[in-house]
Amino acid sequence: MEQGVCNVSIAPIRAENSDRSEMVTQMLFGESADILEVRNNFTKIKMHYDGYEGWMDTKQITPVSPEFINNRKTNYIKETFDAAATESGNILLSLGSEVTYKTPEVVRSHDKRESIVICAKEFLNVPYLWGGKSFFGLDCSGFTQMIYKIHGIKILRDASQQAESGEPLTFLEEAQPGDLAFFDNSEGKVVHVGIILENQKIIHAHGKVRIDDLDSMGIFNKDQNKHTHKLRFIKSYF
Repeated sequence: MEQGVCNVSIAPIRAENSDRSEMVTQMLFGESADILEVRNNFTKIKMHYDGYEGWMDTKQITPVSPEFINNRKTNYIKETFDAAATESGNILLSLGSEVTYKTPEVVRSHDKRESIVICAKEFLNVPYLWGGKSFFGLDCSGFTQMIYKIHGIKILRDASQQAESGEPLTFLEEAQPGDLAFFDNSEGKVVHVGIILENQKIIHAHGKVRIDDLDSMGIFNKDQNKHTHKLRFIKSYF
């Protein structure tokens, strides 16, 4: 099967082979995928990192051989932003992008939980973008996946998928900074996720990346003076 590597900073991955179709996720520079189908100007891919499928602009993915993918060694961009030199000039990269050169060591903290919290706070006020997973805009599960990715914790793309792994905690008081809290809708489906902070706070993407209060009922938004998300459960991945 032919494979490919994303050749732009951020490529939108859509539900159907049309620019008008909903963006379901994004592919960052250097991320790789199986090429499932090529139809006109669109290519259907299955991403190697999390198995997500969708359609992208054919010009934004460079076909490569399986041998190339198997033999290449990549490093993650761990700064919120970085720049890389390509044949066509410099390209601005977001955290989580994959490059073949050695990246500078970034040590936010030698404690992984503390490092996750510090990194998450660097995204404060980044705008919410459905399907987004970069510093230019992201959704709730794209946010948690990217922060976890550069800390060596692999979780799937959607909140409902992420909720299927990890160790469940019985009480909110058991949670530690860096754990994930999940929230459901009126039908009981997990639709939101955020990263727990100290002192019963949570950082999550809702309109923008923000910090709100967290209690046994869910997320309390002081700006709206109400609970905006109903807590389903909390899980630890450490």
